[in-house]
Amino acid sequence: MTDNRCRLLAFGLWLLAAFNVPVTAAEPELVEQYGPAAAEQTLIVRSTADISVFAPVVEAFLETRTDLTLIYEQWGSNDLYTQSRAECREGAPVADVVISSGVHQMVKLVNEACAESHVSRETEQLPAALRWRDELWGISREPAVVIYNQDLVPPAEVPKSRFDLLDLLRPANTPYAGRVATYDIERSGLGYLFAFVDAQEASTFGALQEAFVRTQAVRSCCSSDIIRSVADGRYLIAYNVLGSYAQGYQQQDDRIGIVLPTDYTLVLSRALMIPNGANNGAAAADFLDFLLSLEGRRVLRQALLISPLLETEEGAEGETLSSTALRPIGLSPALMVARDQLTRETFLKRWRVTFPGP
Repeated sequence: MTDNRCRLLAFGLWLLAAFNVPVTAAEPELVEQYGPAAAEQTLIVRSTADISVFAPVVEAFLETRTDLTLIYEQWGSNDLYTQSRAECREGAPVADVVISSGVHQMVKLVNEACAESHVSRETEQLPAALRWRDELWGISREPAVVIYNQDLVPPAEVPKSRFDLLDLLRPANTPYAGRVATYDIERSGLGYLFAFVDAQEASTFGALQEAFVRTQAVRSCCSSDIIRSVADGRYLIAYNVLGSYAQGYQQQDDRIGIVLPTDYTLVLSRALMIPNGANNGAAAADFLDFLLSLEGRRVLRQALLISPLLETEEGAEGETLSSTALRPIGLSPALMVARDQLTRETFLKRWRVTFPGP
């Protein structure tokens, strides 16, 4: 661990002690500080978005708030949920803003009275599917995509749909055996969400599971690991990868190809909540309103968190996919089914058959 990272993690632990919050085993993956160190106020943001992706958004916001220091903590979705829930139950939140791609986990937190309400002109302009109880808001628009290695997958074999992927995996001697990857849904809250919604949306889900078992598909925890391994040729294809990260990587490495499945494409909106009892709720509300403003959306587009794969410059749907094929994951109590203990354990048992081993 670098000296700089040690210093940042130590600062995070000091914050926990300063607010009298018991330290748990969960820790952020990375911590970064933005703005003047001696600013009048501090805003603590916990998020599953990579710091490298979200940094320009933070910097744009701080141009409007020179009186603010912002501490950005990058978390895994499962750890972020566990930590946020523990602090909610103890009545001692550390974060002022929580943003997660595990939106089913966020709906659960809001349902357990862990979030503060906020109403503004910006929040009221959100579609109803991206605003729940004025306590949870969808701030991004990111597709779940199929990616492939453009140097190693012949153009005629690029899977444009789940049916095409099944066709690639069907032959007994398929060259794609052991070369297809997807999220490890036990380690990734986002991966679990995508797989769970797939099971509800797709008639192909069971067939895909069977094909993954037969061809020894690979599971991995993280978007960056999956995308890098496809670019390097370790995997040839990856399924249900977050499109924003894939496109960001593609801009630096043209070996990555991206497909929005034509049968349907899931669209994620990362969910933001202000924890109940946040120390700087006013600045948190300002941060939310900025993200939902015209300027905030412009910066989110530049960061690819509002994906140009789904929008033209005028904001219309992209020409490569019909609007009926887009399946946005709305913020609603329906997502709590994914957090039901029996439902989750049953789903994971089936998953462990697909991906046996440690």
